[in-house]
Amino acid sequence: MNIIIDGLNIEYTEKGKGIPVLLLHGWNSSYDVYSGVISALCDRCRLVAVNFPGCGGSDTMKEPWNLDDYCNFVLKFMSAAGLNDPIMIGHSHGGRVILKMAADGLVNPPKIVLLDSAGLIPKKTARQRLRAGSFKIIKRLLTLPLIKNHSQGLLERARRHYGSADYNAAPEVLRKTMVSLVNTDLRGIISRISCPTLLIWGENDTATPLSDAEIIKSLIPDSGLCVIKGAGHYSFCEQPYQAAAILRSFIA
Repeated sequence: MNIIIDGLNIEYTEKGKGIPVLLLHGWNSSYDVYSGVISALCDRCRLVAVNFPGCGGSDTMKEPWNLDDYCNFVLKFMSAAGLNDPIMIGHSHGGRVILKMAADGLVNPPKIVLLDSAGLIPKKTARQRLRAGSFKIIKRLLTLPLIKNHSQGLLERARRHYGSADYNAAPEVLRKTMVSLVNTDLRGIISRISCPTLLIWGENDTATPLSDAEIIKSLIPDSGLCVIKGAGHYSFCEQPYQAAAILRSFIA
């Protein structure tokens, strides 16, 4: 299914009847990751999952977005889809959007589920700091006025060498969006969230490490953490039956 939000053709899917649930996927992903969750909950819930702009079959935005833009987009989508105070489930970047919206009082969900959520700026390793510093120096040199017009190829090669796979795979507008998002830290506002919050995390998540989950749990008063042993950043996909049992119990 498709819907127009601010001139963008947005793809979404819907299944089931009952308790309204909104599912937000992670960066460079799509609502397809929620197929197992939707199957597990559609007997009791109306599940609506949307593809963010630039993901799946949704149009890409024309200008870079920040986190507030994503929050405004979700609000407009909820209104268009007729979702009133749904339970909100978010993986990675989707969780970051939910944290911001709930902390700022933009939504009033009865419950929140965070799946290996983003939202904190992790401490960089010495190697990561060195790579970031090296790229900044190279970029500064290659954008000097005297050589800027002759160095675009070299700058692109440097981006590919120093950037992550997600960064390199994205078009320019999403690259700039990604930079804005990963430099946004929500730990200063997360404690404002008052609704029951469930965190489901992979024990071996390296993208948003388990230490992030422990920080988020410590900041949200009414929260609990379920750790899925041996799983990584897509813990709910790696152990779908375990995740489904946890979700069914929490939503019931």
